[in-house]
Formats: sequence, structure tokens, C-alpha cells
Amino acid sequence: MKQRYTESQILSVLKEGESGIKVTDICRKYGICENTYFRWKSKYGGMEMSDIRRMKELELENSRLKRIVAQYALENEAMREVIKKNP
Repeated sequence: MKQRYTESQILSVLKEGESGIKVTDICRKYGICENTYFRWKSKYGGMEMSDIRRMKELELENSRLKRIVAQYALENEAMREVIKKNP
């Protein structure tokens, strides 16, 4: 069974780790593996909730911009094909 933790829950788990509790004890308490804990730590370590909110906003903006670039690239390619066919 896969559990989904919110960013605030992840931050509270990481705060416990920073307070000196053993990683194995934290992982057992929350039912996560050590790899998950260290992946969270590498992604969210040292962040506050405001940082995470800003990161999510930037990820959304980045995905929107990628879609726009892809759309323009397709339109550009279509125009090139039309130009090749009509000399």
C-alpha cells in the first residue's frame, strides 16, 4: 500500500530527524523506508513551507512554459512544411 504524504507532513518528519531521533526509528514510526527518508531530505532538506509553496509555483510555471514552447515548435515545423511544398 502506497501512502501519500503532504509537504507539511514530510517537513515534520524531517524536523524529527534534525532533532536527533534515529532515522530507523523515524522510518518505522511513519512506515517509510530509509531511501524515502533520504530522498525527501535531499529534496526538502532545509526548506520551510513558504519555500515549498514557491517551488510548486515555479514547477507549475515551468510546465506551462514548456507546453507553450512545444506548441510554437509544432507550429513552426508546420509552417516549414508548407513553405517547402509551395516554392
